[in-house]
Amino acid sequence: MLTPYTSHLTPRGIFITGTDTGVGKTLVACALLHVFAGQGLRVIGMKPVAAGAYHENGAWINEDVEQLIAASNVAAPRDAINPYCFELPIAPHIAAGIHNKVINSKTLCENYQRLSALADVVVVEGVGGFCVPLSACETSADLARQLALPVVLVVGIRLGCLNHALLTAEAIRMRGIALAGWVANHVDPAMPHADANVAALQARLGAPLIARIAFCDPPDAATIAPRMDLGALQ
Repeated sequence: MLTPYTSHLTPRGIFITGTDTGVGKTLVACALLHVFAGQGLRVIGMKPVAAGAYHENGAWINEDVEQLIAASNVAAPRDAINPYCFELPIAPHIAAGIHNKVINSKTLCENYQRLSALADVVVVEGVGGFCVPLSACETSADLARQLALPVVLVVGIRLGCLNHALLTAEAIRMRGIALAGWVANHVDPAMPHADANVAALQARLGAPLIARIAFCDPPDAATIAPRMDLGALQ
């Protein structure tokens, strides 16, 4: 049963990060958008930086961005939703360098403010893991700190997840950012002792588990949304 969302996070937003790339950040971001929209809130998903796109009708299209737009209930300029989009699915600072561009965090923050003026909640999905470089001098962690949003950590439950999750949580807190909650996403259906791994993280992360997502191919954000306990968010 979904717990009503009444925490201090409304009406600003949430920053979604992950223990790595490919752990389900977009899935969780879209599920959160469905939850907030179901509570009558105006919601927009934002992907500040996307790497991995194809060219169509004169624009670069990234699948994560498309999913966020589809899960939002407020129309917004695409250049605000996704200010930087690169063709190659590689580290964003490398992708930007190939195109002689520099990812500017000021631009990202300004576009977040544009979206905030249109919506009650903006769900911001980071790129890659929490500390992935955005430029020669800034990382995704720096962006999260500048946006000053509470973070939801998506943990891909697979071999190595304990170390990755605990180090990421430490990196979040070291920057003075609130770790509002975390999601256990079972990305490896064959992982042995998955329950024990989740229990170990519950005992150590110091933040509430707001959802546990069973392995599903393909995953569906609308189906996952009712299982999220947002009332537990710190």
